[in-house]
Amino acid sequence: MSRLNTKLTGRARLRAGLFIPVTLLVSITMLLAACSSGGPAPVSTAFPGAAAPAGSWPYPNGDIANTREAPDSAISASNLSSLREAWAFKLTGTAAAGAPGVGSLTAPPVVQDGVVYLQDEDANVYALALATGKLKWEYQVNIPEKSGPGPDGVAVADGTVYGDTSTTVFALNAATGKTIWVDSSLLNSGQGAFEIQPQVADGRVYLASAYGSGSGGGILLALQAATGSLLWKFSTVIGARQGVQALGVGSGGAWETPLVGSDGSVTFGTGNPYQTLAAAIANPSRQLYTDSEVNLDAATGKLRWYYQAVPDDFQDHDLQASPISADIGGVPAIITGGKMGYVYALNARSGALLWKTPVGEHNGHDNDSVLALSHELTIKVPYTFLPGSLGGVLSNMAVADGSVYVATIDLAVTATSLNSADGNEAASPETGEVEALSLATGKVEWDTKLPSMPLGAATVSNDLVFTTLYNGDLIAFNRATGAIVYQHHLPASANAPIAVFGNTVLVPAGGPEVSKSDMGGNPQLVAYTIP
Repeated sequence: MSRLNTKLTGRARLRAGLFIPVTLLVSITMLLAACSSGGPAPVSTAFPGAAAPAGSWPYPNGDIANTREAPDSAISASNLSSLREAWAFKLTGTAAAGAPGVGSLTAPPVVQDGVVYLQDEDANVYALALATGKLKWEYQVNIPEKSGPGPDGVAVADGTVYGDTSTTVFALNAATGKTIWVDSSLLNSGQGAFEIQPQVADGRVYLASAYGSGSGGGILLALQAATGSLLWKFSTVIGARQGVQALGVGSGGAWETPLVGSDGSVTFGTGNPYQTLAAAIANPSRQLYTDSEVNLDAATGKLRWYYQAVPDDFQDHDLQASPISADIGGVPAIITGGKMGYVYALNARSGALLWKTPVGEHNGHDNDSVLALSHELTIKVPYTFLPGSLGGVLSNMAVADGSVYVATIDLAVTATSLNSADGNEAASPETGEVEALSLATGKVEWDTKLPSMPLGAATVSNDLVFTTLYNGDLIAFNRATGAIVYQHHLPASANAPIAVFGNTVLVPAGGPEVSKSDMGGNPQLVAYTIP
């Protein structure tokens, strides 16, 4: 996993772009001090004439299976034109500044029992009345994300809100926002930082760190939901890792919500080993368990199986997307994908590959890491690869009715030095596409090109697929054909998954900078409803 710098994109860093070296350890004293009031309160604005939002989006990806399908949604092509803005919740003060190039909102909201729960890039948590957008309570942290940055985000279960800062994990009373427990001792030196939206099930909180630079890289872990006590940890890097150690930055870990299976397992998609081209060629190693789907026993953390998509990765081709539970011909399956620009279907019991399909644009360097691993690769700079370190499947996918819906970024990257990690210059415009694949075979059903990066995650509502574009457009596609049937310009640029449910579309418009002339700003959560 890495972050892109301004030289690469002509703008500041975006989610999953160039590592930001910072001090990761913050004392609990500092955290508690930061939880006092800071800056003006956020502002909620209602728009007369629009229907009050109703419905629920109870998990980070809509349901426990991560399908991002909205089965209770009333929104379809027949009433899409009647969508109206119902309210907007606008961030203020230091939280509105956000992270450079990323903005203030990078996580999807969670909606339960008439309340919207949202976390910003300063780790602050907000509870809003779904019907009005008015603030019910706020848990202030005001400590900017230290890595990534983000996506952050919260999970809600049994009247409790669970979330994290870069160095702590916390549980809050869902009705009042009062602290139930906070733990700042979970990460040891070298184990990276939290930036994940957790998942909660069966009395356990599942989360992970990223950017672990110690001998075990990032870690996957489970906590007891009631007390926050540690149940188990799993290190995502084992064995020889000279290439990563030489750079000294970090590797592995996870930052998208894991999948809790009905078979007693939990599955994470992990990040890349952060290493230079020179190191990957001189000291090739599989770097297990980076760029992998890692399936663990949910109660013990014991490894059941893994599938590594990219060994010895030096192109930042994370397999980071939230895994999705599916069924293929009666076989339990997991659908996953990542920044290498492939979607994979795996047997959920064994990890065996059922199919894999390239999505988006590729320029012939997909197997370079495998060639490097077998000492068959020679690279001359400038070296351009596509998908680049900000390309491929960067946001989460959706599965519904026999199809997989994928938002893909097309952005080539050039490395001008063998000492470059993940490239250092953009080599193409920042465009994208949304594709539909057959769940049974992986065959492409349709492919729609887009002028900007789709970052709102693919979300299914009846006969529609929604996402948002980085330039600030909410967009909907006909599920059967891929035709664009709706496009609405948001009040700010967007870099976060949306939620669709009941009569509502909730859009975190985080206000990231999208060009040298557009400095971002005006971050807000916007609710759109049909009558």
